[in-house]
Amino acid sequence: MFKRVFSKLMLGVAMAGVMTAAPAQDTNKTLRIVPQADLKILDPIWTTAFVTRNHGYMIYDTLFGLDAQGVVQPQMVDTYSTSPDGLVWTFTLRKGLAFSNGKPVTSADVITSINRWGKRDVFGQKMFEVMSSFEAIDANSFKMVFKTPFPMVLDALSKPSGIAPFIMEKSTAETPADKQITEYIGSGPYVFKQDEYSPGSKIVYTKNAGYIPRSEAPSGTAGGKQVFVDRVEWVILKDAQTMANAISNGEVDMIEWMPAEQYAAFKANPNLELVKPTPAGLFDLHLNHLVPPFDNPRIAQAAIMAINQEALLRAQLINKDLYRVCTSIFPCDSAIASTDSAYFTGKPQFEAAKKLLKEAGYDGKPVVLLYPADFAVINKFPPVMAQLLKQAGFNVDMQAMDWSSLITRRTMKEPADKGGWNMFMTGWSTGDTMNPLFFPPLTGNGEKGWFGWPTDPKLEQLKTDYLMATDQAQRKKIAAQIQLQVYETGIFAPLGNFDFYSVLRKGVVTGLVSAPVNVFWNLKKN
Repeated sequence: MFKRVFSKLMLGVAMAGVMTAAPAQDTNKTLRIVPQADLKILDPIWTTAFVTRNHGYMIYDTLFGLDAQGVVQPQMVDTYSTSPDGLVWTFTLRKGLAFSNGKPVTSADVITSINRWGKRDVFGQKMFEVMSSFEAIDANSFKMVFKTPFPMVLDALSKPSGIAPFIMEKSTAETPADKQITEYIGSGPYVFKQDEYSPGSKIVYTKNAGYIPRSEAPSGTAGGKQVFVDRVEWVILKDAQTMANAISNGEVDMIEWMPAEQYAAFKANPNLELVKPTPAGLFDLHLNHLVPPFDNPRIAQAAIMAINQEALLRAQLINKDLYRVCTSIFPCDSAIASTDSAYFTGKPQFEAAKKLLKEAGYDGKPVVLLYPADFAVINKFPPVMAQLLKQAGFNVDMQAMDWSSLITRRTMKEPADKGGWNMFMTGWSTGDTMNPLFFPPLTGNGEKGWFGWPTDPKLEQLKTDYLMATDQAQRKKIAAQIQLQVYETGIFAPLGNFDFYSVLRKGVVTGLVSAPVNVFWNLKKN
């Protein structure tokens, strides 16, 4: 009884903050969405956090997008060409492109934005390694010249997740890649209302009246990004029951990621609709290879041997309709999935792990497991994983924090006992995993790579081989070799596959676009 009353009380407090923080709005022109996490980091080039990526798609556009079939399509680009030898790529922007402050989008903006992205993104790093020049032809045209052919130029420029190559104003994109931007003038369909930004409560976007959508129908991250509402409010609600109450009462219109514990209740509610806007994703355990003990690959392998996919998935997702065990580092229903997972079975191997720890010389110091207690999508995993690791012989220090603190903490390279970390868990969408060059944790270039910073030259060479492969059969074979190398080095390990669901008020919210990532254009409120 207390829990029910408390939930209603907290909902009232949360919604009161939503309703009073701004002047009254036409409810048919204001779409209220519960995002999958609070938005505290506003730079989508600085982090791979999904909520920041989604914020990026609200206010920025990209040169290319991926349609619903995964085919690259021009977005801000009008026309492009490549020389017969594949070394020179020339692009022309669409006419009428402008930032939300009215200034035209120019080649200088594009070049500076892509240069900054290329310093942070693992795919961008690969591309810039073989690029000899990147320069403007005129205000609306630019070219890339390569030392050797780079067949995936368009794939890189249409990368949908991890770090998407969003186009910002030149003055903003000149921010050093290791610093966060402080201005948010967009090139996309919405305008970020910085004056109404209230992290922990509400994030507000309004329609960008100066944005000119493409004429094609929306498809994936490509096509016409139409906006049919005047205002979108991201309402921050972290408790699953509070979310359920809010959408059932019509106080919000959509929940981006359905909390698993409400699955049965949502399915049974005739006023709600469950929609799967993206293909299956996967959860992973990530290890820090820069500091002890996981700088020793054998100790990393021992941690991976502790994983019990079924127990972890059941704790987090509850209903078997929502998850599947899978030992592939790519989703099991993807074109590049492999069943060859070396020693990894997805089932706990405690005795083998203990033996490996002893042989590897594990000194018993605590491993710091980061625990995002407020993030309902993954917060059941760490307590279960901590127990599994203890059974495998590890001393575990599970440290609770909010998700925003975790995504900041994981950037720390200090030892775990000096403010760093050893392990955390997160999820990935098909936009990350559909191509090994898209997938941020697949890095072997040390401190230039994604959080965890493993050094693995063989992995980097396999990624180059994949990049240069000419047919899908060859790429699938190389992807299988990449998977085996990941397990050999102990870079990370999958916890299993899961289905993303969004919850909509039935008949009220329409137009949700299927894409490799969650997108919020084309939505109508009836």
